[in-house]
Amino acid sequence: MTHPLLKHSDITAYQRDGVVLIRGLFAPFVETLRAGVARNMAEPGLYAAENLKKDEQGRFFDDYCNWTRIPEFKEVVYASEAAAVAANLMGSSRVQMFHDHVLVKEPGTSKPTPWHQDGPYYFVEGRQTVSFWSPLDPVEDASLRCVVGSQRWKKPVLPTRWLAETSFYPDEDAYQPVPDPDVEGMDVREWQMEPGDAVAFNFMTLHGARGNQTANRRRAFSLRLVGDDARYVSRPGPTSPPFPGHNMKDGERLREDWFPVLLDREIA
Repeated sequence: MTHPLLKHSDITAYQRDGVVLIRGLFAPFVETLRAGVARNMAEPGLYAAENLKKDEQGRFFDDYCNWTRIPEFKEVVYASEAAAVAANLMGSSRVQMFHDHVLVKEPGTSKPTPWHQDGPYYFVEGRQTVSFWSPLDPVEDASLRCVVGSQRWKKPVLPTRWLAETSFYPDEDAYQPVPDPDVEGMDVREWQMEPGDAVAFNFMTLHGARGNQTANRRRAFSLRLVGDDARYVSRPGPTSPPFPGHNMKDGERLREDWFPVLLDREIA
């Protein structure tokens, strides 16, 4: 059964394009998420980063893997409709938590989020994946941008470090260079969004975001989920997130004590 927040055409578009907009997915939790982001910024986690060089203006903060220690994020993971919507979009009976991610661009932050695919950074492979990117402030020019169909590219895009701008893994030949979708005339989707709307995109969808040149903050919460066919895969170096000491082997499903199952329709 199709979730009430979706139309059948949304599912078709997601499978074809690798990206679709879901209006109001996190609308009931906007204030909860804002409180969680405030807590996260006041009490940064192990992976918190400031993504600007000394001569760059503004502030670009990000942090991830905090949902188990920030109660507002944990509430959204379990109480929102994200898992049910993800199951429909992925065509999966099972939905498993991967991780959360907070990205904040303060007013006057000109630096864009670099173009990248999430998948090459992760130790997960599979077609059934979804990231939800949800702004907690109205966005027009600072919205997420996704390249249609890029989840089907035969060669993944080279993962790079955002601040150092160096490659993440030693074997660069296994990847294609990071493209410039605007220069190369690619089909880029972006939307004006209200707080609680969500862009849903595949882990292999190329995406980025403009800088925030407005007078308003741009706080965003992202939730990454995986489905039936997602399996652990080793990479040629530490992944991001690294999840040290996980002890998983190639071809295994993610361990459920670290990555809990949020929905399983076969058991239900």
